[in-house]
Amino acid sequence: MTSPVPDGLEGRVIPYLMVDGASAAIEFYTEAFDAEEVYRLGMPGGQIGHAEITINGAPVYLADAPDDMAGNAGNPNKLRGTSVVLTQYVDDVDSTVEKAVAAGAELLREPTDQFYGDRMGVIEDPFGHQWSLHTHIRDVSPEQMVEAMAEMTPD
Repeated sequence: MTSPVPDGLEGRVIPYLMVDGASAAIEFYTEAFDAEEVYRLGMPGGQIGHAEITINGAPVYLADAPDDMAGNAGNPNKLRGTSVVLTQYVDDVDSTVEKAVAAGAELLREPTDQFYGDRMGVIEDPFGHQWSLHTHIRDVSPEQMVEAMAEMTPD
């Protein structure tokens, strides 16, 4: 019997990135985040109709966004912005941000220690997707976070 959910994808939310230049995006994610390509379905004319990569074992789907995409979905560069930030925990946020920038990403926020216990930096990849990259550096209780937020809020 065929399972309604493929093995290994139970309970997962999988980002599906619409890009202009899916082949180049796969190369960027491989260089910047050590992504591994699982497969790609090529289209006539060289575009990618669907591809799957994994980043740190997590699946990510992507494709070249057609101009006639249903609804408002499309690549962030065409839409002039994004409403989604992809978050990833890494062993060393500073070196990951540096590697992504060297691969062509734009630095939006330098890695800095945050009140909630992470060191975090933000980049935008060459395809308009923003990535919030984190390394957990200390455990902080919810109460400590509330206290830290209160200290940050002007009177």
